[in-house]
Amino acid sequence: MRRIILSLSVSLDGYFEGPDGSLDWHLVDDELHQHFNDELRTMSAFLDGRVSHELMSAYWPTADANPEASSAEAEFAGIWRDMPKYVFSRSLTKADWNTTILREVDPDEINALKAQPGGDMVVGGATIADEFRRLGLIDAYRLYVMPVILGAGRPLFPASGVRSDLRLVETRTFSNGVALLGYEAGRGGE
Repeated sequence: MRRIILSLSVSLDGYFEGPDGSLDWHLVDDELHQHFNDELRTMSAFLDGRVSHELMSAYWPTADANPEASSAEAEFAGIWRDMPKYVFSRSLTKADWNTTILREVDPDEINALKAQPGGDMVVGGATIADEFRRLGLIDAYRLYVMPVILGAGRPLFPASGVRSDLRLVETRTFSNGVALLGYEAGRGGE
């Protein structure tokens, strides 16, 4: 069965976005970008909310045509274009680039996707990720902790009253100071 993996960057103080939605504090150098490519190329689908999908589709479809794009960026453009995408939106009427629009997160529908053959699926975007988390649909978490304390912004996981126990399965430090913390869903001591 395919798993759903949350893969997102977060500040040391738990913010997904800085004030006013800023992402300029993300430290994605060639080493980290290549790591993202290596991880994401094995996936079978991207699961995103509307905002994340629109952000991605505004740049990645033609990023490899940009002469200033690094080789890792150009490689990711192809990965993104070719990967099946599911976008959760009540307002989108059309989405290109191998994208299926789903109106809501239906656990039965998501579990049917998980039961299909293929690689794991990656969920991105804070709002949709938190909904998946509250519904118990995330199997693994890959959090890329950026070496910055923002002091304000949009938290990755807003207060919800829903507890999620995790088990640490992976750590890695990148040369730019970013730390990967990999968790699997389930009680920490098991």
